[in-house]
Amino acid sequence: MFLTAFLLGLLGSLHCIGMCGAIAFMLPVDHSNAFKKVLQIGSYHFGRLFAYSLIGLVFGVLGKGFYLFGLQQHLSIAIGILMIAIVLFPSTFTAHFSIAKPIYKAVSNVKSAMGAAFKKKTADTFLTIGFLNGFLPCGLVYIAVFGAIASGGLMQGSLYMFLFGLGTVPLMTTAIYFSTIIKQNTREKLRKAIPVFVIIIGLLFIIRGLGLGIPFLSPKPVVELVSSNMDCHS
Repeated sequence: MFLTAFLLGLLGSLHCIGMCGAIAFMLPVDHSNAFKKVLQIGSYHFGRLFAYSLIGLVFGVLGKGFYLFGLQQHLSIAIGILMIAIVLFPSTFTAHFSIAKPIYKAVSNVKSAMGAAFKKKTADTFLTIGFLNGFLPCGLVYIAVFGAIASGGLMQGSLYMFLFGLGTVPLMTTAIYFSTIIKQNTREKLRKAIPVFVIIIGLLFIIRGLGLGIPFLSPKPVVELVSSNMDCHS
């Protein structure tokens, strides 16, 4: 399951470039000093990963609650169906279940703080921009949050979001260098592949929730395993 988080970030990087690329390209990086440049870009990514990890920690609390009430399997199936529905019926979902609408003011505050960080240009500028960047609305991040909830715990949710963010790092870092090499039609094909991959992840969550007894992919529910062990000893 955690591998899907990294792959979602990796394959969804083109979407990230479209949403956050302008911010990354505007970073006041010192191009005259290679070592300093690496540190600055690294600080920016660390800030993003830290923000994603905190988001995963918060939503992991929800997953933990479902786990404690024995609803982990049902939650996994529900989130898998939701992921697929978002891809197949995007306009319906955004019209009735927009996540961004209730938090427009908070987003405005984040953007204002980010603008101030760009002007400040101090040692912590890149870390601050990256951290704030992680809280900007993004459809791909919402998908990853669903995965964090289904992970079933605080640390698991945090790890899921961290791995998602880690997956976005390679292409986000190299995009500025390879943007002229990758042809437009190739980029479009890769973007079209993102929804397909999200559907695959959704199916994996559904299969996981079914508890088919397949090791790692669809393990049996803990309750069933305990019952089986008790039967063996009786």
